Amino acid sequence: MNKVILMGRLTRDPDIRYTQPNSVQEQTCIARYSLAVDRRFRRDGDSQTADFISCVAFGRQAEFAEKYLRKGTKIALTGRIQTGSYTNRDGQKVYTTDVVVEEQEFAESKAAGQTTQQNPASVSEDGFMEISDGLEEELPFS
Repeated sequence: MNKVILMGRLTRDPDIRYTQPNSVQEQTCIARYSLAVDRRFRRDGDSQTADFISCVAFGRQAEFAEKYLRKGTKIALTGRIQTGSYTNRDGQKVYTTDVVVEEQEFAESKAAGQTTQQNPASVSEDGFMEISDGLEEELPFS
């Protein structure tokens, strides 16, 4: 079974291309983007806390990416791993690994994404967010 489930943020806006239509097939949208997926645990001495995974979407999924996805958008996706290779201009063989997107959806609201990117909330050592002064009166519970 070849099934991948990922959640992360786009590292850049999707790269959108269209295939050339011919007599047999219509024009197809292709979207390529990279997803930064946080690692659960950090190894000692390892400064990288995220993996950057290349993703490719075709057809309706690519059109969705073109219309709605932007750098920093947090999404969840399912897909499959696809490997391939090609020979570059220098004659060297290059191996590729991509996740072919089958389903993708937003993993947070647009407002939450903008708040996280513009003004990240301060988090105390115990993992809880700090409540600003005067906000306690507005809470619906006590």
